[in-house]
Amino acid sequence: MFQVFEERAYLVGVEQKGSKVDTYGIDESLKELAQLADTAGLLVAGSTYQKLASPNPRTYIGSGKAAEIKNAIHALDVETVIFDDELSPGQLRNLENTFGGDVRVCDRTALILDIFSQRAATHEATLQVALAQMEYQLPRLTRLWTHLERQAGGQVKGMGEKQIEVDKRILRDQIGVLKKELESVRRHRKLYRDRRLSVPVPVVSLVGYTNAGKSTLLNQLTGADVLAEDRLFATLDPTTRRVQMKNGKEFLLTDTVGFIQKLPTMLVAAFRATLEEISESSLLVHVVDISHPLAEQQIDAVEKVLSELDISSIPKLMVWNKVDKASDPWKVKAEAKKRDDVVCISALNSDGLDDFCYAVQQKLKDSMVWVEALVPFDKGELLSSIHQLGMVERTEYNENGTLIKAYVPLRLARLLAPMRQLVYL
Repeated sequence: MFQVFEERAYLVGVEQKGSKVDTYGIDESLKELAQLADTAGLLVAGSTYQKLASPNPRTYIGSGKAAEIKNAIHALDVETVIFDDELSPGQLRNLENTFGGDVRVCDRTALILDIFSQRAATHEATLQVALAQMEYQLPRLTRLWTHLERQAGGQVKGMGEKQIEVDKRILRDQIGVLKKELESVRRHRKLYRDRRLSVPVPVVSLVGYTNAGKSTLLNQLTGADVLAEDRLFATLDPTTRRVQMKNGKEFLLTDTVGFIQKLPTMLVAAFRATLEEISESSLLVHVVDISHPLAEQQIDAVEKVLSELDISSIPKLMVWNKVDKASDPWKVKAEAKKRDDVVCISALNSDGLDDFCYAVQQKLKDSMVWVEALVPFDKGELLSSIHQLGMVERTEYNENGTLIKAYVPLRLARLLAPMRQLVYL
């Protein structure tokens, strides 16, 4: 029988004195870092943190704390030390020198990039992650080549430096190639979106903190079989499925990549093609794990990323998921009732899904246009689209066709424009 040896990791954070009360505390942040490490397949052997006015510019932590961590590394047989914030190239190099050559030092950004690399399932996601990893590595190449100067015994000055410049040039060229490939992917995705927009089915995008339950909600509504597990970043690639409600109405539901606090900016930039799916939505559904003790902070982290996208005009619906896991479900539901833009569900148990679909329909109605149009009898397909996608208030039949009064999506209203004139003739 084979025994699997997991790589042992040690987590390190800094609590800055005077940091805001409403942000993630150091304990919660390290707990989330432990979840990330677990998702990456690492075994967390221990953790520590230090209170500082600001991180040490040379080593992120003080020299005393660094010595304490070095002792823990040997005592716990640790192979990787993970820091909770992004380290500068200099800090990374100094810490590796302090802990010894066999110990790998990485930061939260590198860990998230590693998870994304493991989880990338499509060509697009693979390109996006590779670009982000290369842009992260570019300023950090220096530490990879110091061994050349050590081997040369100081006789050949700058061997490592020359190799670094060659490698940086190669990496910049690769980054340029990747950016061109991604631009091609973006154009292809836009063509696909344009084709999809020609069929005026409303598009509803699920956004939210990682592990909030977006994929579970998509699976329960559509049977899409998207990976949904109790891990961070289980879904990277956007999945779009058709949802048919009990009243026959339809909409397209898109599951997008989850967000997280301290999400690396290079990842947001690299995943622009994926995030652009959101900007084409008729409605944004923000899924929140309401049972999480830091639900409010998670909402803020998502809103922060969304604010960087040009989507302020798109209607939003807040969904409080995992209500059954909350400490007081009745209190949560009572709070939701006071707000007109919140729906409570438990996606895993399929509780509240009818309420969710009704709320989506009402929100979509807000983004629809009121039309009165006389649809000729030979346009039966258009008439069925109005019934399927819109909200019909009244139908009358006369010798020239069907007089219909309804709320319809804007794209459908444009198709009906010539027939709207016929009403008044």
